[in-house]
Amino acid sequence: MLTGCVRNTGSVTDAGSEPDQAYVPEIVGTYEAEDAKLSGNVTSESGRTDYSGTGYATGFQNDGDSCTFSVTIDEEGFYDLNFLTASSDYKENYITVDDESLGTIVTDQKDFNDSVISRVYLTAGSHEVAVSKYWGYIDLDQLIVQTSEPIDPSFYDVSAELVNPNATENTKRLMSYLADNYGTNILSGQYSQDGMNGREFAVIKKETGKTPAVLGLDLIEYSPSRVANGSKSMATQAAIGYWKQGGIVTFCWHWNAPEKYLTGNWYSGFYNDSTNIDLAKIMNGEDPEGYDLLMEDIDAIAQQLLILQDEGVPILWRPLHEASGGWFWWGASGPEAYKQLYILLYDKLTNEYGLNNLIWVWNGQDAEWYPGDEYVDIIGEDIYPGEHVYTSQVNKYLEAADYTSAKKMVVLSENGCVFDPELAKRDGAMWGFWCTWGSEFVAKDVMVYTYSDQYTETDKLKEFYENEIVITQDELPDLTSYPIREELQ
Repeated sequence: MLTGCVRNTGSVTDAGSEPDQAYVPEIVGTYEAEDAKLSGNVTSESGRTDYSGTGYATGFQNDGDSCTFSVTIDEEGFYDLNFLTASSDYKENYITVDDESLGTIVTDQKDFNDSVISRVYLTAGSHEVAVSKYWGYIDLDQLIVQTSEPIDPSFYDVSAELVNPNATENTKRLMSYLADNYGTNILSGQYSQDGMNGREFAVIKKETGKTPAVLGLDLIEYSPSRVANGSKSMATQAAIGYWKQGGIVTFCWHWNAPEKYLTGNWYSGFYNDSTNIDLAKIMNGEDPEGYDLLMEDIDAIAQQLLILQDEGVPILWRPLHEASGGWFWWGASGPEAYKQLYILLYDKLTNEYGLNNLIWVWNGQDAEWYPGDEYVDIIGEDIYPGEHVYTSQVNKYLEAADYTSAKKMVVLSENGCVFDPELAKRDGAMWGFWCTWGSEFVAKDVMVYTYSDQYTETDKLKEFYENEIVITQDELPDLTSYPIREELQ
C-alpha cells in the first residue's frame, strides 16, 4: 500500500526535467466526504472523534454504495489522490475518475490514514472522483488532491545483474535485452498453453498481423497429482519451439498440491479451498511427510526446466504467483511460510539442480511477501481491471517498484485488458512487458478460432500492437547473439 510518501519517480514525458532533491507536493484541493454525493447505503455520520470537517462517510456495504467528490483542477497534469480512510481490518475499494477505473485503495488501520492513488493525469476543469464498494466496510473522511512528483529519467536505469551468478549465456543475453529496452519500449505477450500454434496466438495474428514477443506457458500439468489423474502437457516442447522461432518464453506454475492434501476436485488442487495443506506446518517441521511430498513435486518440475536448459532456452520463471491474495495454497499460511518456500525453491532449483537458465520473476503482489533482493530479478504484477479498461495502471506500477529500494524491472506478468501504450508512456508506467492471460480474455470458443473483444476491443488490440513502442516477435533481435551488458560479464 502507498501511504502518502512522495517518491523520486516520474514519467517518460518528464525526461529532461530536473526534479528537486526533496520534492514538496502542492495541495490543490481538500474535499470532505460528508459534503460529497453519497449513494446507496452510504451516509454521513459523526460518531467517531478523529474526523475532519463536520463528519465522515460510512455504510459501504452493497454494490453501488459510493461517495463521489466533485473535484476542480486549474492546470492539467499529474496528481496524487489521497483518501483518508479507516477500517477494522484490511479492505480494498474501487476508485474511478469520470467513470474510468483506476484500481483500488487499501484500508488497513482503525484510525483515519492515507490511502493514495498516485500519478493520476487530470485535465483542467471538473472531475468526478468516486470511492465505490468492493470489499466495503470503511469510513471515509476526506480526499486530498496534490501534485505528483516528476519521475527522474534514471528511474528506468535498472541493472541487468542476475541473482544467479552462474546464469547461462542466453539467459544473460535475454536479461540484457530486457534491461536495455526498459523505459523505452514495452514487449507484447500472450499466454497460450498450446504455444505459438494455439488459438490465442492465431486470433491475435489474424486481427493484428502481429505475433506477441513473449509466450506465456504454465507447468501445471506436470504437477505429480495431475499426472496421476491422466494429465499430459506439451508446454516444454512449445517453449523450445517458440525460442527457436526467435521468441521469449515465460512460465508460471499453478502448483497442484500433492494428492494427500486434495479435498476438492483434483484439477482445482492449486486453490486453497480445494486443499487442506498447511504450508506453515510443513515449513516449520511439524509435517515432514508434506515437506517430502513438496520436494518430490519440485523434482518433477525441475526435470522439465532441465530439458529447457539443455535446449538453450532461457525462461522468465514466475513460481508461487499471487501469493498475498490467499486463494492459492502457497499463500494461505501467510508471508513467512511463503517466503521460506520461495527461498527453498530458489535454492533447490539453482544449487541442487544447477538450473542457470531461469530469470526469477517474483509475483507475490505485496511488500510484506517480498523474499529479498538476492532471490528476485524482476517484479511482476497481475492486474485484471475489468472490461475495456485501457488505463496504464500506473499506481500499481509505482507501488510494485517500491517493494524494494533496489532498482528492479517491473512487468505486467498477467493482465485481462491490454493497456494503452500511449497512456503508459504519458503516465510513466513503462511495464517491461505485458502478458495477457488466455481463454476468454482473447478467444472464448475452443473450437472456433475467433477473437473475443469482451476485454480488449478488436480495434484497440490492433492499435496497441501497432504502437511504435510495442515490441512484437518480428522485432526481437537474435537473442542468441545479443550483446551481454557489462555488469553480467
